[in-house]
Amino acid sequence: MRLQDKVTLITGAAAGIGAEIAARFAAEGAHVLIADINAGDAEETVGRIRGSGGSARFLPLDVTQEESWQKALDAVQATEGRVDVLVNNAGITKRIPIIEMPVTDFEAVMAVNVRGVFLGIKTCLPLMKRQGGGSIVNISSICGLVGHKYTNETYTTSKGAVTLLTKSVAVRHAQDNIRCNSIHPGTVDTPMVQELFKDPEKKKERLDEVPLGRLATAQDVASAAVFLASDEAAFITGVALPVDGGMTAY
Repeated sequence: MRLQDKVTLITGAAAGIGAEIAARFAAEGAHVLIADINAGDAEETVGRIRGSGGSARFLPLDVTQEESWQKALDAVQATEGRVDVLVNNAGITKRIPIIEMPVTDFEAVMAVNVRGVFLGIKTCLPLMKRQGGGSIVNISSICGLVGHKYTNETYTTSKGAVTLLTKSVAVRHAQDNIRCNSIHPGTVDTPMVQELFKDPEKKKERLDEVPLGRLATAQDVASAAVFLASDEAAFITGVALPVDGGMTAY
């Protein structure tokens, strides 16, 4: 198994893409910490993973709060004793253009998408350094690579910050045997997107921009995360990996 016995902390893993990443990691032999603010969905995800023979437990976490991160890491050190892989997946968006975006909404997006990633890295780095290394995988977006005409400026700003935070951590902490990479999905086929696609024009405009002719799936994103977290990627750090069907290749 590609992640055998690796202790993996995944934020926003109660549902959606994070839950799929967690399930895939567990299937590859990892012990998965489902770090989320939503206890009910998180426990359901833990139950599904355990029901499939995987190893998982719920870790309460509000990614925007430093105290919550420290409490979570204290708990991990007391039980698992290490964190081999950190996946910063938690993220939100507000579908409001810049001229209409309230500052409070801007700050809410930045708190989860940027501060949450920053705090996760800040909190986990000391433990990874003491244990001799680790792998950090940050879930960004194609909007962290290009300006996407269907996506608002606030979300793009937040994901662009994650892209360069990833590269900065990669070059500064390579000496500690800590790798840091980011994944950049295009539009992912989620229930929210399926709701959007009830409008046939919106569905056509999104599919027309993908050379491979379909949306990304949560499984596509999880496959990339497994690779970057595994020892197969031992000489890969600072990479911004698109999972976008060729959208950013134009």
